[in-house]
Amino acid sequence: MHPRVLEVTQRLIERSRPTRERYLAMIRAAATEGPQRGKLQCANFAHGVAGCGAEDKHQLRLLNAANVAIVSAYNDMLSAHQPYERYPEVIKAALREMGSVGQFAGGVPAMCDGVTQGEPGMELSIASRETIAMATAVALSHNMFDAALCLGICDKIVPGLMIGALRFGHLPTIFVPGGPMPSGISNKQKADVRQRYAEGKATREELLESEMNSYHAPGTCTFYGTANTNQLVMEVMGLHLPGSSFINPNTPLREALTVEAAQQVTRITKASGAFMPLGEIVDERALVNACVALHATGGSTNHTLHLPAIAMAAGIQLTWKDMADLSEVVPTLSNVYPNGKADINHFQAAGGMAFLIRELLEAGLLHEDVNTVMGKGLKAYTREPFLDNGNVVFREGPVASLDEAILRPASRPFSTEGGLRVMEGNLGRGVMKVSAVAPEFRVVEAPARVFEDQQALADAFKAGELERDLVAVMRFQGPRANGMPELHKMTPFLGVLQDRGFKVALVTDGRMSGASGKIPAAIHVCPEGAAGGPLARVRDGDIIRVDGTTGTLEIKVDPAEFAAREPAVPTIDSSVGCGRELFSFMRVAFSSAEQGASAFTSALGALT
Repeated sequence: MHPRVLEVTQRLIERSRPTRERYLAMIRAAATEGPQRGKLQCANFAHGVAGCGAEDKHQLRLLNAANVAIVSAYNDMLSAHQPYERYPEVIKAALREMGSVGQFAGGVPAMCDGVTQGEPGMELSIASRETIAMATAVALSHNMFDAALCLGICDKIVPGLMIGALRFGHLPTIFVPGGPMPSGISNKQKADVRQRYAEGKATREELLESEMNSYHAPGTCTFYGTANTNQLVMEVMGLHLPGSSFINPNTPLREALTVEAAQQVTRITKASGAFMPLGEIVDERALVNACVALHATGGSTNHTLHLPAIAMAAGIQLTWKDMADLSEVVPTLSNVYPNGKADINHFQAAGGMAFLIRELLEAGLLHEDVNTVMGKGLKAYTREPFLDNGNVVFREGPVASLDEAILRPASRPFSTEGGLRVMEGNLGRGVMKVSAVAPEFRVVEAPARVFEDQQALADAFKAGELERDLVAVMRFQGPRANGMPELHKMTPFLGVLQDRGFKVALVTDGRMSGASGKIPAAIHVCPEGAAGGPLARVRDGDIIRVDGTTGTLEIKVDPAEFAAREPAVPTIDSSVGCGRELFSFMRVAFSSAEQGASAFTSALGALT
């Protein structure tokens, strides 16, 4: 093992020892020798099975079958989740073949950030993660279940399902993916049309045609954003079946993998003799593995929020420093848009997860001795699934990349370090996705132009006010201010300025997510402006240095003068409308970005 990986893992174990021990004691106490439903009062049990068919009711009454909870984020608004419409039917049939039962325990909300981008609904996005976690807890609270299957893919949905399921960590749990849509037009073509539209060189009809040809079918969006990063992280943590993350929807192998996941979860229940509960899989080593895979692929910056929040739900105290220290030694092995031109289907074809995990294991960057839904050891994940007479079989994956423009061995990486950088200085702490930014653009020192609304920046661009070197400061976008929406509306305008030869950077307490593009962007800055953070004291014309090479984020203003300034306050009220008023209690409770932007920080810290 690489000494840095061991060092970070050991300090994470030591730091988390009290909270992790309390968490493990909680879930071990919740695990019963026999099915939990056997301990219910007769009336409670009768309610729980009243809606079942006669065969399932009989099996559950005998107490010799596994009862598997299905928790699904299905809806038609997310192309990635649309295929889940049929999954419960497939899963229930697969479980009956094993003499077990599946019950649809609950649906959780799932919003599409692509639909809500730049709209008021986007301000519910981070809050939706907490809502999903609570909905998952409600679904599993019936104490009727021996295991769970979680159906979710996209941005806040998988982290929300994880946080909720981890509070029932005594249950064996498998996450069941749906796969990416087939490739449409290239991501570069899509980005080019967006940028030409921002310049007034493409019509709205051309823009719409481009977008429809990019997002064109059921399945996950094909760029390497938060949704596909979720899938990669779940697999490297051992919570998917090996090689199942990036198999396209509505294919024979995809359906067979769903059947296999349903049957596999029954094999790791308490009664099976191979008990492997979720809370024993998600430990410090698994979380370090997740961070390593994130860095090695230049994954979504949203996971600097989600991984600490997930860790907290398992009694583990993961920090940005842990993630940054790992990034220094983890090479970048993949080059998928927005980091490169390829999409996730190309990544899969070049060798996919089996090749990536093999390379990271052989480089000593992943813990192999971890628990997974396949049992002990991550080496099972160097295999790929195939169909043999309609059944899933696993065979060793490729030992060499089939396209080194997309996926490389650890001996010939795209970069010797990871794709994420922690930014730090007198403006606070944030993160930058450096893997998406060309080296010549990673350092910008220029006058600030302050905004608190994306439309204001767009208007300034169209008025010709931004034709110069600048650092755009977009403040009051943090979790407590307005729910921390993603801020992609600015990207085309800032990209045009960079292409015109200007040095341009973005600094914000908001998010850019997995689609963070070619502009150097220090995001998730905390303390956030609305909580009295330094961004609230920045003024137009202040010189700011954004150095993605060294991780420096600083304002070049006399410290005494800067400290004496009266902090600005938000001038835009975004607390009402589009349901935002219903989430005001969460905004008050949200922790800082570095603590996961979570409404549960205080409660989980006290309880675990």
